[in-house]
Amino acid sequence: MEILHWIQDIGEYARVSRTRKALRQPGHGFNHAAAGDTTRQIVERLHPARMRLRVTEIIQQTPSTKTLRFERIDGPLPPFRPGQYINLFVDVDGVLTSRPYSISSAPHLSRTPEETAAQQEPDALDLTIRDKPDGFVAPYLLNEVQVGDELETTGPAGSFYHEPLIDGEELVFLAGGSGITPFMSIIRDAFGRGEAASPLRIHLLYGSRVPDDVIFGAELTALAEKHPGLHYSPIISEPPPGYEGLTGFLDTRAIREQVGDLSGKTFYVCGPSVMYGFCLESLTELGVPEYKIKRELYGPPDDVTREPGWPETLGAGTLFEVEIEGREPIRAVAGEPLLNSLERYGIVVPVICRAGECSACRTRLLSGRVFQPAGTGLRESDREHGYIHACVSYPLEDLRIRI
Repeated sequence: MEILHWIQDIGEYARVSRTRKALRQPGHGFNHAAAGDTTRQIVERLHPARMRLRVTEIIQQTPSTKTLRFERIDGPLPPFRPGQYINLFVDVDGVLTSRPYSISSAPHLSRTPEETAAQQEPDALDLTIRDKPDGFVAPYLLNEVQVGDELETTGPAGSFYHEPLIDGEELVFLAGGSGITPFMSIIRDAFGRGEAASPLRIHLLYGSRVPDDVIFGAELTALAEKHPGLHYSPIISEPPPGYEGLTGFLDTRAIREQVGDLSGKTFYVCGPSVMYGFCLESLTELGVPEYKIKRELYGPPDDVTREPGWPETLGAGTLFEVEIEGREPIRAVAGEPLLNSLERYGIVVPVICRAGECSACRTRLLSGRVFQPAGTGLRESDREHGYIHACVSYPLEDLRIRI
């Protein structure tokens, strides 16, 4: 039932099927020659490498958080899985850079029930962005971008979504701060379709510092009251005087008390980097097997010098020279990803996730040493042949690289 539900959400599915059928020759299989531009058009429509988006609305969610609503101006929005992200390209003070943001809207955003039934493409897409005082891109998006501005992005990417045959229907979401955004897309998709019942049973534990930091709180409360399959537990770590809700952290005690029986449930974790350590430790303590835990990495650590294995004598501001094959050398800071240093010098490197997962920024390390935080998704073949992910690699000495 859930698989069928997902397939019906892909607006192009029926059209692609008809096109494929038309291109088949009886007794000869698929006619690739006849397909020509049609195949390329279908691939580009479903999996665009780049999209041009225009801001159509800006919604204030909390004092520190806004939702930017976009429409695509160079074609229809492609289908996506709830929980996926896009990488947003910006020019901040002359530095060309990018940041990945989870899509917070559901694929059926802005469709009427009739359009949903007819498998129409979504005509809007939401990115919900929280301010980061020491950030580089978030302050620009929140303070400078206006309705009508145009931005370039990648197509939807990522694997942090519900897979019915693997994950089952009993799900527990552990969210912290702006890590609520991919969960919001999944929840809206499952429970935001009017009266249609979802087979999913979701328990959301959402940790925030203070009540004003809770994003989508009113909507989540309303959905949970309406749908018995959704249980919502906001947890505040620094409650104000008189606060009567749940308090504390997303730790072993909170998970055990709120979720109860953990057997058979799949756990999804998304939030600030500091949250992953104690959440994953708690799940291990509670006996949750690793294959029942899914996590979305939200970029590099906020402070890499606090990561296990970082050299104690190396300061974050230490400068090293990076020699780039075929280019002029640059200076790189030890405490920031190599990718950031390259971008500051105007060197554009392919990138999507900025979290060490997608390998788009794979770079050959010819000499020198880098620090890579635990959990970096480096393939064994890359490691053997001297490749690194520039987005999560920090120089420990002078380097020589090939891009």
